[in-house]
Amino acid sequence: MDAAVNIPSPPPLPNELGSQAFSDSLSGEQFLKLIFQTCAEKGVSDIQLRANQPMYIETHQGMESLAYLGVIPSNSMYKIYVALLNNKEDDSHDFNNHKSSTNHIEEAIENFKATKVDDFACNGIQYGTNGEISGRLRIQAHLSAPGLGITCRILNDEIPELESLGIQPDTIRSLRSGVLKRAGLCLVTGPTGSGKSTTLASLINWARRHHPKHIVTIEDPVEYRYPHDMDDPDVPGMRTLAPSIVTQQEVGRDVSSYRQGLKDVLRKAPHIILLGEIRDREAMDTCLEAAQTGHLVLSTLHTTGAVKTMGRILEMYPKEKHASILNRLGEIMIFIHSQGLLNGIHGRVLNYEFLNNNDDSVGAAVAAYDRGVSALEDAIRRSGNIQWDNNLLRLHQNGLIDQETFENAKLAKSDD
Repeated sequence: MDAAVNIPSPPPLPNELGSQAFSDSLSGEQFLKLIFQTCAEKGVSDIQLRANQPMYIETHQGMESLAYLGVIPSNSMYKIYVALLNNKEDDSHDFNNHKSSTNHIEEAIENFKATKVDDFACNGIQYGTNGEISGRLRIQAHLSAPGLGITCRILNDEIPELESLGIQPDTIRSLRSGVLKRAGLCLVTGPTGSGKSTTLASLINWARRHHPKHIVTIEDPVEYRYPHDMDDPDVPGMRTLAPSIVTQQEVGRDVSSYRQGLKDVLRKAPHIILLGEIRDREAMDTCLEAAQTGHLVLSTLHTTGAVKTMGRILEMYPKEKHASILNRLGEIMIFIHSQGLLNGIHGRVLNYEFLNNNDDSVGAAVAAYDRGVSALEDAIRRSGNIQWDNNLLRLHQNGLIDQETFENAKLAKSDD
């Protein structure tokens, strides 16, 4: 008789661990604790919760299902929503501190029933036995086919330095030089999730720590918060006041609307203005007016590449205004930094295009854009600028992205 073969038993599936699986019996607070315990150290940027579906997370590796936790029961989604409302950031600024927590939740739920959506900022969730707390959250509660859904964007108050983002040293010097200009327009562009807010926050944080400025931001939402102090450069381990003061305003909390924030921003005597996004012609007009009246303006557009960015701006205006808009942009534009995050071989990788309006030929190419894009394309190829496809090739040659990613991300597609 053959000897018995010892075959090791497989490890238990995570959803067999009892207390570690989603269950009807969990309170909303217990759900949140379990969710953020699971997400700890995974580098999670977004959490997707849907009724009767498993939880999904987005990390540097892309989207991932945590099906081993089980599905989230429909009635539990409501408990999670209420728990998040309980942890909502106080936006009353002490004007409404007489309102009870119960009234606050009831009001939010009634508004959700009417509008079918709820966007709000949330304090970090405590999840660990040693007091560990997640980053602040941006929450959207919404409805879809399965029922109630919640998207959690984890916000990070730790602002990285530009050197850690994958931007080359020459470009970093140009970016920092740009934000020290007395006046002009600086655009950071790219699709949703391309890291635009992080790049802008890194620039603003550098400026506030090194130069005496009044910086005003209008954001929806505030993703990074700037403290009033900083590490003392002369005394290790100590904090000191930063040279700059930063006035951060969030739409819905500090200003009634984006339009109101735009209207009021010039009355605050700012040196640097950050508009979270140029959404329409009114926002673009504000940027142009501010830049031409002695302010430095930073903002974003959802475009990839300098050429498409110029095209997007012109789409906001009737044809007869294109020439005057381009002439103004040729004079006030400081740079266009366009970026995107790619799935690299060892994690996400930043690719970008950089156009620096540092000589008359670039300004002339911007002004002549309506007559053809070739002059602007030639300007991007010149020394000191970074072309998207050339930088993409560098990433590929350095083994950071594979051939498929390289081909799919190229702006100039081959004809074969």
